[in-house]
Amino acid sequence: MPHGLRALIEPAWIACVPLALLAGCGLDDFTERSAPYADAPPARVERGRQLLAQYQCGSCHAIPEVPIARADVGPPLTAFGRRSYIAGHLPNGPDLLTRWIVSPSSLVPDTTMPSMGVSAEDARDMAAYLLSLE
Repeated sequence: MPHGLRALIEPAWIACVPLALLAGCGLDDFTERSAPYADAPPARVERGRQLLAQYQCGSCHAIPEVPIARADVGPPLTAFGRRSYIAGHLPNGPDLLTRWIVSPSSLVPDTTMPSMGVSAEDARDMAAYLLSLE
C-alpha cells in the first residue's frame, strides 16, 4: 500500500476501535427508552399513581394527578416521560427508572433522594405511571 494512502486509512481505522469495543459493552442497558411503558396496561399505570401517594413521594415532588404530591423539595415530575435523564445522570427508561426508585444511591451515590423501601414490583408500576406523563 502506498505510504500516502496508509496515512489516510490508518487514523480512520484507529478511530473505529473504541466504537467497536463499546458495541460489545452492553450499552443497550443505558440507551433504553420509555416505549415499553407507553403501552403499559392502564391498571399498572393507575396502580403506579396510587403507589406514588402511598410511598409519600409527594413529600418532595410535585406529581401530576397525585393529590398530595405538591412539594418542591425535589424536582417536579411533570412530563417525566419526555425527559432524557433521571436525576440528570441516567438515561431515562423503564429498567433504570425502576432501579432508581428501588435504590437511588446505588446508581448515583451522592443523590439526596432517599431509598423508600419500594419493592421492584411496586417500582415498575410507579415507573409506568411516571413514564406515561407526557
